[in-house]
Amino acid sequence: MATSTESYFYYGNYYTYMSTNAFVPKVKPEDIVSFGDAIFAFAITLMTLSIDIPDLPPNLTESQLLSRLYNMYPQVETYIISFAVISIFWVSYHQVFNFIKESHISMVYLNLLFLLLITFLSITTSLVINYGSYQIPYVIYCIVVIMTSSLLAVIWWHATKNYRLVDKDIHPLFIRGIMVNLILVPFVFAISILVSFFDLNIAQYLWLIIAPLNIAVKRKYRH
Repeated sequence: MATSTESYFYYGNYYTYMSTNAFVPKVKPEDIVSFGDAIFAFAITLMTLSIDIPDLPPNLTESQLLSRLYNMYPQVETYIISFAVISIFWVSYHQVFNFIKESHISMVYLNLLFLLLITFLSITTSLVINYGSYQIPYVIYCIVVIMTSSLLAVIWWHATKNYRLVDKDIHPLFIRGIMVNLILVPFVFAISILVSFFDLNIAQYLWLIIAPLNIAVKRKYRH
């Protein structure tokens, strides 16, 4: 009698059965991470191309050159902030997948959606670089960050629920600590959206509190 994951097939004069899981794509965790690293590298490259390098004439004086370079400061500042945000995602991504020993097709699709949002970060970064004094581009950027970090938290929850894709010897306190760290990012950026309605400059630097909060969480959930 075939189970719910098995189906009968007629071959010649015989009936045989095959697990329906044979038709489900299998992707190794290490292949998922390798593909993810490539997407992160692509996203950072795309973000770098968003910086508008001015066409500098050769007859500029030194003071004029410094003035032109100084005008690039807002673009470079936005790039550095966005690079730091993507770096946080990259570190968190590896922190999550270092403990995932098996893969499931639903987790693979969640990962692909997460990487899609990582590429969207590059696009929204270019909006902030070009329209840094406007609130709407910053809010759009924050929304993408919130969606991206929330999705990574969902991946961790999916992998650790009932120890589905991770080793059973991982301490529950450690699992909870990583989840809290992942949730901190959307929490901080959601607050920064509210702050942007009052002061956009303060909102753009609010993400800096993520680092001390991460340290506090690691100390609290140390085991």
